[in-house]
Amino acid sequence: MIAMNTRAIHKTRAVVLHTLDYGESDRIATFYTLEFGKVKGIAKGARRSRRRFANALEPFSCADIRFSRKGDSLAFVDQCDMVDHFPTIRSDLEKSMSASYLVELTGAFTVEGKKNELIFKLLIDFLSVMDNGPFIPGLLSFFEIRLLHLSGYEPVLDRCALCNRPLEAESSYRFSNSRGGLKCSRCDAFHPPTPSLSIGTLRSLIHAKDMPVNKLSRLTLSRQSAQESRQLLVHFIQHLLGRELKSLQVLHQLRQIGAIG
Repeated sequence: MIAMNTRAIHKTRAVVLHTLDYGESDRIATFYTLEFGKVKGIAKGARRSRRRFANALEPFSCADIRFSRKGDSLAFVDQCDMVDHFPTIRSDLEKSMSASYLVELTGAFTVEGKKNELIFKLLIDFLSVMDNGPFIPGLLSFFEIRLLHLSGYEPVLDRCALCNRPLEAESSYRFSNSRGGLKCSRCDAFHPPTPSLSIGTLRSLIHAKDMPVNKLSRLTLSRQSAQESRQLLVHFIQHLLGRELKSLQVLHQLRQIGAIG
């Protein structure tokens, strides 16, 4: 009996999450795909072949890819056809670094081979909004809260995670990373003081989770709410992952030196 050595061939739409040069001409790429979730594969000759890859393996590019795979081995990517290169994002430093953060965050909260069409759509929608209009204040927080929801790590923001009382204007709230949600002033009375969260910030994040992406520009955040939401979500994500993402570190450094707003 002759052992079969065939590879299943697949075609799907994908966003490039990460690439790594390999050898003299190859490139290893990680994609988030519509039909197969996260896929990691090697593109032979990608750094030399303009016909088969043509800039389609740059981070946060959207492309139709063809790949084959046998078992759990590294996929073999033999063709990428560009769908959207998001040129406006690439021409703006703040947008470019923010898009890099979106794809790195998506990669961090997804596992290889697990399909989630809603996460794929989320990523495409936010890249498209960023490419087709001004940079929206709060955009990163709005993406984070949606990704946490879709990946099963949504923080509890509409009630106290301990007593389950819904948000009340007369109460104050602090966020607990270990609880994954809010603690009201009744339940948090004996803990060391930490910065409290305004009701406006919490309600904005709750609304942002369900609002159509193309209408998020209508959801304006005050300076206080923007700062509170960033602090809450960045710290919670770092708690979940056990590390700070490199692209976020670069964003912070660029803001510190005034290179971006």
